[in-house]
Amino acid sequence: MKNIVILISGSGSNMAAIVETAQRERWSDTLGATVAAVISNKPVAAGLAVANALGVPTQVLDHTGFANREAFDAALAQAIDVHTPALVVLAGFLRILTPAFVNHYAGRLVNIHPSLLPAFPGLNTHQRAIDGGCRFAGATVHRVTAELDHGPILDQAVVPVLPGDTAATLAARVLAQEHRIYPQAVKTLLKA
Repeated sequence: MKNIVILISGSGSNMAAIVETAQRERWSDTLGATVAAVISNKPVAAGLAVANALGVPTQVLDHTGFANREAFDAALAQAIDVHTPALVVLAGFLRILTPAFVNHYAGRLVNIHPSLLPAFPGLNTHQRAIDGGCRFAGATVHRVTAELDHGPILDQAVVPVLPGDTAATLAARVLAQEHRIYPQAVKTLLKA
């Protein structure tokens, strides 16, 4: 079985989209793949309850209990490796990962970012797109490398920036596309 481990920090909407797609499309039968665990660095992440409701085992590894980023990433890798993952999927995991962690999962670590990379890596992407006068925005699924939001692009979705858009209205349109492209990108990787 190809195990998928999903890392979250918040609501887990992209995680839910992946798990629901995997269950609906019976990835365990069709791809020999399953979401083995959802791990959060925040004990209060709403996505933990969502994962539990979907029948996926969860674990919390609170980053505030570690002396530094390296110690947390080492403990996180141990928690992930218990599941022998074919893929480690970042779904709203709000941590910058150390190069050692990224290298450990090279080729198996993917992320989704709410912009059309390489434009607007980092935070506040929607407001930056609006402020920049962009006519289009979107989301990018990419492989994770040591350089933040600069890994090879696997898929993208484009949405228009509409007159009168706020960061919140644009974010909602982009998120709907994230929920569409992220499960499909994961599925494509599992088929490879």
